[in-house]
Amino acid sequence: MNQSFDIAVVGATGTVGETIVQILEERNFPVADLHLLASIESAGSSVPFRGKNVRVREVDVFDFSKVKVVFFAAGPAVTSSYAAKASAAGCTVIDLSGVLPASQAPQVVPEANAQVLAGLPKPVQVSSPSPSATALAVALAPLRGLLDFQRVTVTACLAVSAQGREAVSELARQTTALLNLHPLESNFFDRQMAFNLLAQVGTPDAQGHVPLEKRLVTQLREILNLPTLKVSVTCIQAPVFFGDSFSVSVQMAGPVDLDVVNAALEAADGLELVDAGDYPTAVGDAVGQDVVYVGRVRHAVDDTSELNLWITSDNVRKGAALNAVQLAELLIKDLP
Repeated sequence: MNQSFDIAVVGATGTVGETIVQILEERNFPVADLHLLASIESAGSSVPFRGKNVRVREVDVFDFSKVKVVFFAAGPAVTSSYAAKASAAGCTVIDLSGVLPASQAPQVVPEANAQVLAGLPKPVQVSSPSPSATALAVALAPLRGLLDFQRVTVTACLAVSAQGREAVSELARQTTALLNLHPLESNFFDRQMAFNLLAQVGTPDAQGHVPLEKRLVTQLREILNLPTLKVSVTCIQAPVFFGDSFSVSVQMAGPVDLDVVNAALEAADGLELVDAGDYPTAVGDAVGQDVVYVGRVRHAVDDTSELNLWITSDNVRKGAALNAVQLAELLIKDLP
């Protein structure tokens, strides 16, 4: 493509925002002018892009008519405040917060439901789903036409980076303190995070479900286009800086042919199938990579209609930033 586009990244100083900028450069995205935006507290800092340091400016005073595509990577409150303004200025909006309703900005993972983009009104608003939904959709989408899904059960072991730099810093501090026999302090998390597992990520509702679990159920149904699919999710906080891992059980209507499953996973885009007898890990395989890893493909112990999988993915890179950039790559094909 010879045409280039003016791009804005809102939340450019955050972990995901910085990774979006990095991936735009790595994939040689056709950027003309790159506008990096953040809150007044972060304005004035800079982020490297194509050999230069691009200064971050305040989102409050930015004129969105200057750009064609805007990535919102700064959280629900920021998207709620500025997405409508960007859309009114004619911008294509790619939101990573999940705050926009599906009727307005559908959840899209290019490997799973890219066809949704073709029918969207202009200017397009689209959501890049949670990193967990992205990873699960990439792994499960190749099996939709082969197997009759009845229920999906997920235990999600989530990295602390999903909660921002403060969470990463606290895990680092706690780890250092414990290894040096120093007193441990918990400021961000409500209890010890280092060398521990926390049974919930967020505040549960009256039924005991945290928002992230409910969001994942809704997003997975939408992306897979299986609105009545039964989905059960438990999100736990793992003492890992980057990289989410998932134990997944899929109940089918009939017996599962593992050879067919493995062949479909092997051929799928955005996915790396690990050979039987081995398994992927977040730190050893997924972090820094552009694919979702799947291993331990097997039946349940006593039920050939149940498929068990182990999935891992870089939550910041593949699950968030890369998915958003891939959406932009598809959407700019229809921009004037």
